[in-house]
Amino acid sequence: MTASIVIVGAGPAGTTAALLLARRGIRSILVERRSSPLFHPAAHVINARTLEIWNEYSPELAKSIAAMSPPHETVNLISWYGGLSDETIGSIDLLSDPERKAAVESQSPFMVSHIGQHILMPALWDAVEAEPLIEFRRGVSVQSVESFATDARVTLAGEPSELRAQYVLACDGANSAIRESAGIALSGPVLANMGSAFFTSKTLFPDDARPLLSWIYTPDLCGVLIAHADHRYILMTAYLHPDQEIAVNSRGFWREMLPKVLGDHEFDLESTGTWMMTSQTADRFRRDRLLLLGDAAHRFPHTGGFGLNSGVQDAHNVVWKLDAVLSGAASPSLLDTYDTERRPVVEKFAEQSVTNHFRMDAIGKKVGITNAMLARATAAMGRPPLAKIPGRIIAPLAAAATRGQMRRSRRLNPDVPGAGQLRQQIADAIPLQVEHFVSTGLQFGYLYSSPLIAGDSTAKPTEDVVDYVPTTYPGARLPHAVFSVDGTLVSAHDALDPNLLSLFTFDRDSWSPVVEELADLGPGVSLVAVDAPTGVDRDALIALYEVGDVGAVLVRPDGHVAWRTATSAEQARQSLADFLGRQWGAYFMGRV
Repeated sequence: MTASIVIVGAGPAGTTAALLLARRGIRSILVERRSSPLFHPAAHVINARTLEIWNEYSPELAKSIAAMSPPHETVNLISWYGGLSDETIGSIDLLSDPERKAAVESQSPFMVSHIGQHILMPALWDAVEAEPLIEFRRGVSVQSVESFATDARVTLAGEPSELRAQYVLACDGANSAIRESAGIALSGPVLANMGSAFFTSKTLFPDDARPLLSWIYTPDLCGVLIAHADHRYILMTAYLHPDQEIAVNSRGFWREMLPKVLGDHEFDLESTGTWMMTSQTADRFRRDRLLLLGDAAHRFPHTGGFGLNSGVQDAHNVVWKLDAVLSGAASPSLLDTYDTERRPVVEKFAEQSVTNHFRMDAIGKKVGITNAMLARATAAMGRPPLAKIPGRIIAPLAAAATRGQMRRSRRLNPDVPGAGQLRQQIADAIPLQVEHFVSTGLQFGYLYSSPLIAGDSTAKPTEDVVDYVPTTYPGARLPHAVFSVDGTLVSAHDALDPNLLSLFTFDRDSWSPVVEELADLGPGVSLVAVDAPTGVDRDALIALYEVGDVGAVLVRPDGHVAWRTATSAEQARQSLADFLGRQWGAYFMGRV
């Protein structure tokens, strides 16, 4: 059987790619080894930018997913504890700055949402199932992927056993078998082995005072507790060796451990899991007709919530390029810009995630338990001489070492002399953790750089982690705004042409003939003549786009700025023609 695109893996990256391809009229076959979505939660932070991308496929889908998130005022606390029965040591209130909250609300139609992946994925699978341009094959494993000059062959474990495709998207997760079979290596450190328990407890916290995240330091367990919908929680902790009980008998371990952590609170253990916390990036994101997306291409620590969201961004970046190549408008070399553009962004996300992970040591070192110590111990377990010791011998020693470290947290017990002073030291260090939980600047402010992006004579904006400053600097996401276009209210991103470059300007009359002249350059240009809606400050709207009332902003189909000018159409005509002819012309053969 032949398809334009075969996608392996129906996680967030794979389902998003399939849906965005369908929006462009491109059929795909989506292959997933599981028969139903994984119930054990993984990610839970859904960035506003991710919802904007799903909105491109279907506003109804994006709104329905956003509606799954609990009200923001019920998931605004990040708290630190000794034991859960003790008083809170300190907290970060994500809604404590009204000005920041108001700014964030103005920057997108959506807000960051907290939706467990176990809730999200059924919704995405339902959307995939309902889309006639997607053939969704559940419970099917891929044995191999081979790339040839004209197509790729996907061999399945079942009947029919072979698929032929023009391109294959590997979205098969952190332990991607396709990536490994293609001989693409991962580079980066292993930081920790993690175990988790997913459970229900209706009495653990009052409904009106349930922290989103709770860091726990007790002699029995140190870890983080994440609150999910329906009184569900996931508790995570680190371990050192794969033969420890938490890994080989996880349900037994957690049935014994949870009563120690939760005290008298009743619970129902739903599921358990283990994974390796790493910061690793594939050496390449494309090999011939194979492209890696999501966790198959890059793996981050969970400290920052970038994993799921970056996979969705990967799909968004590559799909419009695949469309251009499949339609014959662009050469296959356009797909090389996927790696060029996404790699620096995911490396920045990885850097921030690792920084967040080790920044937690500002708190942990007060107790004598740090992630730096954990990383060194994990690395030591993975290399000689410790790696050569049989598991039955080394695993009990690793468990004893872990317990020895965690026992240091008994100093936080309020009944222990000096605990008050220690708890206050931790409370004083908590505000320094804000970048871990508020990263609006990175969510919206990442910049692409490639031959598809023009140079700019103005100073490159500072890419702040916490605060996002809207900009039309080339490579940036087009700032959100609501315009009047031919008398109709239109959100900026809804005005984008899915195939052409969109030129936004307040000066229709001057730029209209220029756009007509550029019809045969690159992919072509569509004019978006905008104005301020009634009751909106026109000067403020013009200032937001940074090119005055005679300039223009050229935007790609994925909403990232390609070029801009603050000069008039007549003055900028040649500059734009040169940019399209030389830089975009290297990939596009002209409109077809």
